[in-house]
Amino acid sequence: MRILLTNDDGIHAPGLEVLEAIAAQFSDDVWVCAPSEEQSGAGHSLTLNHPVRLQKFGDRRFAVTGTPTDAVTMGLRQVLDRPPDLILSGVNRGANLGDDVTYSGTASAAMEGALAGIRAIALSQVISPETRGTAAEFAQALEWAPKVIRPLIDAPFGNRTFLNVNFPPKDAKGIRITRQGFHDYSRGSVVEGTDPRGLRYFWFGLDPIEHTLDHGTDLEAIDDRFVTVTPLQLDLTHYPTIDNLAGRFEG
Repeated sequence: MRILLTNDDGIHAPGLEVLEAIAAQFSDDVWVCAPSEEQSGAGHSLTLNHPVRLQKFGDRRFAVTGTPTDAVTMGLRQVLDRPPDLILSGVNRGANLGDDVTYSGTASAAMEGALAGIRAIALSQVISPETRGTAAEFAQALEWAPKVIRPLIDAPFGNRTFLNVNFPPKDAKGIRITRQGFHDYSRGSVVEGTDPRGLRYFWFGLDPIEHTLDHGTDLEAIDDRFVTVTPLQLDLTHYPTIDNLAGRFEG
């Protein structure tokens, strides 16, 4: 089995090293093509206005001066001589839960794999103050990722779908298949400051985003200390609204 690894935290991120150790349990044909620098929050963006450069860091190990989407594209079209059987993205340092996946470069890399018709899984490690910066930071991902991936290798995936996996910060109780939860972004804050030159700047994402722990969601399961496996699809169409809108344009 050929596996392509990528992430949004960059080629030197500790989570990518963790992912390499996980992938090595399934194959010795493992390739890495990741952004050269951190691209958190890049979403499903593609670099169009300046050239993308490909750097080789070792045998089957490459970096791209671009986004996670760029990295997967370059991996499939320039690095590999044939498509991989599996794309793994992560392990992200931090959660990608609920509708945060729309911002997530980790999830978007898996999304790009799904667009190419390749089985793809995004993996993220929830970090708590207790584990941050310690040897235990990625311990749950190391322990539980093989248990999640193994049954999925030959499981049926829907067309243009991928899986989003999150690991609790410690003491996981098991694995839950969940649906996507939702945050309340209306209450997010923007912090203003002044740089050393006296110019104003603004910083996003410093405050926790509120959410409700609806039953069956990834947010609830993580709060209950379960590994979450959430199948996501690229079709964003809201089908009930099609009929509602169609009636407004008849005649």
